[in-house]
Amino acid sequence: MNIYTKRKRPTASKIFDTYWRFAYERQNIFFNRINKIAPLTNDDILNKYKFTNAYRASDRVSQYLINEVIYKENNFSEKDLLLRILLFKIFNKIETWEIIQSHLSKIDLSSFSFKNISQLLEEQMFMKNSIYSAAYIMASGKSFYGFDRKHDNHLKLLEKELIKGNLFEKIKDSKSIEEVYLILKTLPTFGEFLAFQLTIDINYSNIIDFSEMDFIVAGPGAKDGIHKCFSDFGDYNYSDIIKYVAEIQEKEFERLGLEFKNLGNRKLQLIDCQNLFCETDKYSRVKHPEFIGKSKRIRIKQTYKPKEIAIKYNYPPKWGIII
Repeated sequence: MNIYTKRKRPTASKIFDTYWRFAYERQNIFFNRINKIAPLTNDDILNKYKFTNAYRASDRVSQYLINEVIYKENNFSEKDLLLRILLFKIFNKIETWEIIQSHLSKIDLSSFSFKNISQLLEEQMFMKNSIYSAAYIMASGKSFYGFDRKHDNHLKLLEKELIKGNLFEKIKDSKSIEEVYLILKTLPTFGEFLAFQLTIDINYSNIIDFSEMDFIVAGPGAKDGIHKCFSDFGDYNYSDIIKYVAEIQEKEFERLGLEFKNLGNRKLQLIDCQNLFCETDKYSRVKHPEFIGKSKRIRIKQTYKPKEIAIKYNYPPKWGIII
């Protein structure tokens, strides 16, 4: 029996249709770019502003993580890989990773040096170069580790919790994706949103192997999008709604006459549906300005700027996806 049968379902607003139309068109752009079809889209909003892909793993930073950080070489231990993933994702900036990598023979447990990496990042800050992505805000961690520089506290976190601590063993022994999330959430400076994002990133590797359909945490942007898409939550909370939407995706695309192109045989997962709520919130600021979200943000900050370097799309081999 469907787990939602006896519960009062949420009531959709007109923006719920926009949610599916956005997912459909954003995925079309993805395939149009791969197939070199122009124009990528006739949607003026999508042409002007920057939005993430329908599938999180297709985004530029996720692709770099998969291709260059996790699966670039096969001679790293699983603990090396965890260090590489966390070091990359804490900063979440390709340029920062490449600066560190250019000064080390390789990035692994044996080459990790708090002092050396700290100095590299300090030099970048002296040159007024940002070392953190703006995708999410990292807490400074000064109250835990005592350093004035945020990056020093984060490097110390990796040294204490992973290199000298038992973080790897805890994650490796986890029995569910939720358990991994709860472990990461206990780490200093890691809030709910960041802990879950990092859980998904680790799950791209072979350190753990859990379904992305098992558990979800709604981020702040997704919560805004959910409030815009539903006028009444019924008996559902944020996570319930994301699970509900993932469950009915095929029926909704069919209802709207949209032939959504899945990523291989992989339907939209919970993390993708969560992200789509966040992107729908942004998209609707222009498409439906009369709907004001909980955050009351009314503008889209980032405009779309095509990247000169084409991405060779690869996905975790365990997914069996070929593009």
